[in-house]
Amino acid sequence: MIKRFKQYFEKHLSPAAGDEAVDQDRLHLATAALLVEMSRADGEVHEDEQAAVARAISKAFDIGEQKTAELIELAEVEITDATCYHQFTSLINKNFSKQQKAQVVEMLWEVAYADAEMEKYEEHLLRRLSDLLYVPHAEFIQSKLRVKKRLGLD
Repeated sequence: MIKRFKQYFEKHLSPAAGDEAVDQDRLHLATAALLVEMSRADGEVHEDEQAAVARAISKAFDIGEQKTAELIELAEVEITDATCYHQFTSLINKNFSKQQKAQVVEMLWEVAYADAEMEKYEEHLLRRLSDLLYVPHAEFIQSKLRVKKRLGLD
């Protein structure tokens, strides 16, 4: 397993600094790590949440099932080893537009509502990540309402 992660890093994250593909892979990893963390926020990872993470990653980054699965595995390791969210949110803040960051918050809502329940820990984490991504509160609420409507949770 460790060998697979080393290979992924060598393949996707080790080329020369400034390589656009590397930057994209790091952004994908940072976003995936936040989504994985959201699925863990209430202390239980439900199948619906795992599926929501995979759907969000695949759709947002237009990548296939295999690369999505690899990215999620790597994100799980990264988020477990992380001491704070700064390494992920700072990368996103430097490279994503306001609209893209709002889209990340919307993906986080989709994962949080995937099991049709909103636990207090999930909402707390969502507020915290939204603040760290500098997403205005109005957009935070609008994202929540869009997701609830889309999922039929009105």
